Amino acid sequence: MIGILFIYFIGKYFYDLAFTHDKNKWLFAIIGIISYYAGAFFGGIFLGLFSVLFSVEIDWENEILMNLLAIPFGLGTTYLFYYLLKKRWSSEVKIEENIDDIGKNNEQSSY
Repeated sequence: MIGILFIYFIGKYFYDLAFTHDKNKWLFAIIGIISYYAGAFFGGIFLGLFSVLFSVEIDWENEILMNLLAIPFGLGTTYLFYYLLKKRWSSEVKIEENIDDIGKNNEQSSY
């Protein structure tokens, strides 16, 4: 149940960010959700390597524990991706000038 809430809110935040910056809304909502699952996947790989290298006993059979351990990795990756997109899109300068308005500012200032 909590996974459905994560999917909804992650998709909503990425959708709103893309809408604000005039990007493809559904594409970035889906990419945001994929970033959550990619972070959880790589977090699992990290935990597996950590368990093998440092001889830490992790109960791999306990699905609830595995889901709870994957949540911080998924949310961290999603937040990092959201922050980077927001920073990049906010730094883009939008110049919306109509072609008919080009040169009018120069004519008015010369009189």
